[in-house]
Amino acid sequence: MDEDSRYEAVRSRDGRFDGAFFFAVETTGIYCRPSCPAVTPKRHNVRFFATAAAAQGSGFRACRRCRPDAVPGSADWNARADVVGRAMRLIGDGVVDREGVAGLAARLGYSARQVQRQLTAELGAGPVALARAQRAHTARVLLQTTDLPVTQIVFASGFASVRQFNDTIRAVYASTPSELRAAAPQRRPARRADTPSAGIPLRLAHRGPYHAGAVFDLLAREAVPGIEEVSGVPGGRTYRRTLHLPYGTGIVAVDERPGSSGSARHRGGWLDARLHLTDLRDLTTAVQRLRRLFDLDADPYAVDERLGADPRLAPLVAARPGLRSPGAADPEELAIRALVGPAAEQLVQRYGKALDVPCGTLTHVFPEPAVLAEAEPGGTLGALTAALADGAVRLDPGADRDDAQAALLALPGLDDATVAAIRTRALGDPDVAPPDTDVPDSCRPWRSYAVQHLCTAGELEYR
Repeated sequence: MDEDSRYEAVRSRDGRFDGAFFFAVETTGIYCRPSCPAVTPKRHNVRFFATAAAAQGSGFRACRRCRPDAVPGSADWNARADVVGRAMRLIGDGVVDREGVAGLAARLGYSARQVQRQLTAELGAGPVALARAQRAHTARVLLQTTDLPVTQIVFASGFASVRQFNDTIRAVYASTPSELRAAAPQRRPARRADTPSAGIPLRLAHRGPYHAGAVFDLLAREAVPGIEEVSGVPGGRTYRRTLHLPYGTGIVAVDERPGSSGSARHRGGWLDARLHLTDLRDLTTAVQRLRRLFDLDADPYAVDERLGADPRLAPLVAARPGLRSPGAADPEELAIRALVGPAAEQLVQRYGKALDVPCGTLTHVFPEPAVLAEAEPGGTLGALTAALADGAVRLDPGADRDDAQAALLALPGLDDATVAAIRTRALGDPDVAPPDTDVPDSCRPWRSYAVQHLCTAGELEYR
């Protein structure tokens, strides 16, 4: 989009572009999402930015009315396989907070200077600024949705010190942490302070219609006892699972929000979630993994427009607007499960790490590749887990998809169909057509979504 097209989106308050770009008003010093309900500013007072971090870096503060930091992520980071797309997925996963810019660059195979230059040139902000914007958003959510003490929020958000936290909140929101907490919309009645064991309530935003039923059907069908469960009746189900995270373990619950499968006119919404973490520093990582699992950063308007032009898919798209292509909460776990199928339950019971405190039917965390490589060294499973453990196969958010596919195909016993499933789910590739499936090239770059439509309609079998 050129700037005139962006301004037209702002004039029409078009929610389809929330997260795709941001606009700032020079006369007020505020930046907003395109659908902001405030009076549309004059064109000559408006500047456009690719990211919230770029707007913040230019001295603009977040609008208190439209909360531009709460939009879904740009769908570009799901689709793009270049270094900028890979970097954004890694930053979202918290790599900069844990490993610094040097760690991010090492994972991408570039120097820190090259990564800084490419991100700044395209997005208007470098990795430090992008990570800072993410930390600020996490802090605001915790301040306004929980009663956690500020000192816990500081480190849960990824800040290194209370002073850094305070300075960032003032710069981004023009408020102190206390003022931001007091200004929370629909502040809930006071109750006992939240703790990691009590869980942190969050809303996971998405753009456009979201056909939740098919996603929850798939998760229920695939659920591995001990680490996952889906309870409730269709339309009101809850998906719960355990997670292995950088600093500890977690249990997450996501609700199938009624009405989330709304019409094509629906401008977006959210899924309600609750996170129970042994270490609050894992909050950002856990949220991003849920977003990838539920494909919450997708652009359903672009997907449905392309697939709806195909005569075979048009009635399927009309019946299920906003159908997503689910990803994975743990890419390495997904790869192993794609290989072993129902035998994953046995692996969990034999080698999974038991939770210190079981939660209902959730008793274990899926075994790490290194554990399985040592316990089951033979065959294809041993080859896959050894390659995952030693880094010969990388499936993290910043992995190069083509390199990962080539490394997987080089392993003995892995067939094309299994590798296609891993590329679709573990690597989040939106444009994968499994072998021997009739998915036309006209569906590019959304063939993974076309496959999901065909499977949901019963015309293809799920892998």
